[in-house]
Order: sequence, then structure tokens, then C-alpha cells
Amino acid sequence: MVAMQVPVPLVSSGIARVKMSDLIASEGVPCNSYQLSVSMLTQSLSQNSAVILQLAPHDAALLQACLHSAPLYFNHKSNSMEEGMEEQEQMMGMEWCRTSGYYADPQLSQETFDYRPGLTLLDPSHLSPSALPHAFSILAKAARCVLDALTFSLNLRTCSFHHLLDNLPLRNHEVSSSVLSLCCHSRPSFLARPHHPHTQLSPLHYEHQLDKTLLTLIKPDSPGLHIKDLNGCWLLADTNLGPHDVLVYPGLSLYQETAGYVMPALHRTDVPFENNLHGRCSLAFKLMPKSIATLSSTEMQAAGYGVEPRFQNAIPVSDFMQRSHPVDQLFSRNAAQIMLPDGQAASLKASLKKKRETSSSQKSLPPSKRLRLEAQRVLKEKVMEIAEKKGLKMKFCRLGPCEDHIRTSDGPCNNIRVALGWPPNVPFVHPHDLPNKAKIAFLEAYEPGWSESRQDVD
Repeated sequence: MVAMQVPVPLVSSGIARVKMSDLIASEGVPCNSYQLSVSMLTQSLSQNSAVILQLAPHDAALLQACLHSAPLYFNHKSNSMEEGMEEQEQMMGMEWCRTSGYYADPQLSQETFDYRPGLTLLDPSHLSPSALPHAFSILAKAARCVLDALTFSLNLRTCSFHHLLDNLPLRNHEVSSSVLSLCCHSRPSFLARPHHPHTQLSPLHYEHQLDKTLLTLIKPDSPGLHIKDLNGCWLLADTNLGPHDVLVYPGLSLYQETAGYVMPALHRTDVPFENNLHGRCSLAFKLMPKSIATLSSTEMQAAGYGVEPRFQNAIPVSDFMQRSHPVDQLFSRNAAQIMLPDGQAASLKASLKKKRETSSSQKSLPPSKRLRLEAQRVLKEKVMEIAEKKGLKMKFCRLGPCEDHIRTSDGPCNNIRVALGWPPNVPFVHPHDLPNKAKIAFLEAYEPGWSESRQDVD
């Protein structure tokens, strides 16, 4: 018997780490590792707006080699500042889907080299970052794999979003919409040099940066990328990246295509100046929709999802990229509320009502099962009631890591557990994730004799 490899558990920041090999779909019934990995992927994206993807060792080594060439390349560019400024002004006037080569953005304190297949020519006689075509291929494959896993989690056909992507491979004379950017933030010699008169250096803290991508994959050489989670807290998202890991987060195009069901990541980059000799370098692959494609919610509507009016009109990608997208409007939607068309909503409501009436009339469940279900229902109500009275903002752990937290006095959830009066030796997780004995133990801690009273009722 061959033991199934279980995906790597959540890291301390709450962002899940998923193996690329576990997300590769195969024919037939999905295996347990695939389903578990897709579940971890979607949960991490919904709660933390990011997920860590673990690549194969040989692919990760090639990305690392590409990243190591960045300091040498950007230091070389500082010796040709006049050339760099000319390229910068030229790049500022180019379309989003035609950027290529070196350019600088003093407002973001960032230098970038964009590699775009079909447009970027790498001249071996000139110094340029190494292995960019191979890195593009590796990250493009990974991005498509994550995108297919998301369509599976949304109960859509795997190819539902393929009409937005470039042909694989590109045809003759086609230019890639997706791009691989080698970036360098806050390089000291770049910050010290004079810039164009109409540009000024700004702070590195940008509270609401959003990528207009479908997905963005980041491979940095040092931490510095902060992402806002579901509770509005900033997470240092790339602090736990291993040598084989890349960080993945969704962008505005995917948000639009899924009618708001996959939220885009709010992010910022903060690079400390202490001991900062070469700045912070990173590889950023941006999976972009084709410029001639159209973003619409037809796939979501066909799958039965409720779609708000603002998502119902199709938008050409070229127009979408030129529009501004205020953050307060993007996040006004209640992601937990699933809206359905009037007829379908009425039908669903009637079906649920009938199901409740049938289950209550039959009462075919054994007493032990009814006790567990009742314990789960009452427990959820109890937790919310106690939290509201104490003014606590709830943030639960996952079951596995929390079993380690309860053995220490300085666990990440210890303060909340104490303030809530959570029973000792019971993991601080969502009520429906608790083992049956722990559900009943929690209720017994607040209402001694609760189990016996429920059994007497039954």
C-alpha cells in the first residue's frame, strides 16, 4: 500500500502552502490529495487573499538563478542613467500589454525589467537578466494550474477561463498578454540618483495597491510584501517562503470575471533601509487576460451563481485596464451572501423549507447523532453571543495547528481563548470543525448537565 502524501499544513501567518504536484488535474475521479489541496487553496485565498505554491525543486532552482542575476543587472543600469531615463519616458507612454525591457518608477522607488514573449528580444551581447524565458514558462504553467483549480472549486468546467488566455503556444507574430517582471525595490544607488523634475519619491506604504491581473505569482529574495486579510489586518505574506515557494494572489480581472466571488488582494511593499545593499529583488509573473478578450459573468450565471447588476455587463479587457477601480466599491459586496435569480431563489427557498419539514417529521436520526447536531448548532450561537458581549473580533485557527497552541501559554490564539472563556484543552477552531466530544465539552463547561438534559428531551 502506498501512503498518500498530505499537502503541507498552514504556515504561521495563516497562509496555506500547497504543492504544485497536488494541483495538477488528471482524468477521472479527483484523488483525495487534489480535493484537499483545492480546499486549502480556496480557503487561504478567501481568508488571507494569498496562497503559497510549492514548486518542484528543479523549477525552483531555475527561478532562484534568475533572481540572483537581478542585483548585477540593476547595478549595471545605474551606470547608464541617461539611457535608463530615456527608456523610462518611452515606457510610460506604452500600453499595458506592450511593456518590455527596462523602465523605472521613482514614485514607487522601483526598477523593472519586463520580459514579454513575442516582443522582448534578449541580446546575448548585452547584459540582461538570465533564464527569463524558462522562468516565464515555469510560472505560466503554475498560474494556469492554480486558475484551473479555482474553476474546479467554483463548480465550473476546467476550461471556463481559457478563452481569456493567450494561445498555448503563441502563434506567429502574436505578443503575450502575460508578462514576467524582474523588479528591484529601494535600491540605494537608484534612490540617490536625480530623477525627472516632475516625479518625486513617495513613501513605500501604499494602503490600496491592486493588480489588474487574473493571478500574480511572486518570488522575492527577501520579505517585504504585505497583504490585507479578511479581517483587515496586514500580513507579511512572504516571510515564510521556502526555497521552492512562490506566493500567489488574485487580481482585479479574476474578480470581475467571477462576479466578485474571488476577491482581489490589497497589497503594499515595505522594504527596510537597514542593511539594504541591493534593494529587494523579486520575480513577478502576471497572468493577464488577452487585450482582445471580454470580461463577463456568463460562466458564473450558467453555474447558478447570483450576479449583481454591476457584473452583468460584459467589459472589453482593453477598456477594463484603462478604468479606475475605487477600493470602497470593490469591497462593498458581502462575499458570504450568494444571490440567485428571483425564480431560482424562490425555488431554492421552497426546497429548503420542504427539506426541513421532512427531516423534522421523520426524525430518523439516532439520538447520538441528533445530540451532536444540536450541540453544533447551540455552540455556534453561544460563541457568537459571548463574542458580541465581550466585543471580541473572532479569528479561529485550523484544527491541526491549534492542537499545538493549547499546549503552550503563548499561542497565537491564547488571548482570545482566555477572553472568551474557552474551555481548556479544547482547540480554538470553528464550531463545525470541532470533534464531537469537544463540542459537547464546550457546552458542558458553560451549562453543566447539558448533555443529560438533551438526552432526556430525546
